[in-house]
Amino acid sequence: MAQTWSGSGTEDDPWQLLTPPHSSSYTAYVDEAADPPLLVCLVGSTRLTYLARVLDDLPVMLREHGDWMLLGSKDEKQEAKPGTIEHWGRSEENPVGGWYGQRKGYRGRLAMYVPPILEALGRLELEHNKRSNRVRAREG
Repeated sequence: MAQTWSGSGTEDDPWQLLTPPHSSSYTAYVDEAADPPLLVCLVGSTRLTYLARVLDDLPVMLREHGDWMLLGSKDEKQEAKPGTIEHWGRSEENPVGGWYGQRKGYRGRLAMYVPPILEALGRLELEHNKRSNRVRAREG
């Protein structure tokens, strides 16, 4: 498969990415100056922010999980299905004890925008079907 991303992940050179089904493009970068550091995803005119530590926490959780996990991407106001990345990203059981998403009203969709970044960084494997995509930690 051809590379589906570019950029270095800074505000001046953001990652240029595609959503898991390759149906939409977006950009993302890590804002290290924010306290705490934030992962900023720009989807059209919408700005979503997540705690940047999700880039480390999610691969750890997936290694511990040991198998494929459904993404289950949902908006903030929609219930996330248990056992999905989206559910983990807002669960009191995750390392931050709740939402990685930081912008009220736009805290969801972690499972849509974070896994492609981690795939680009070589930290996980991601499916690219029209729906019901899964992710797992990269072996090795």
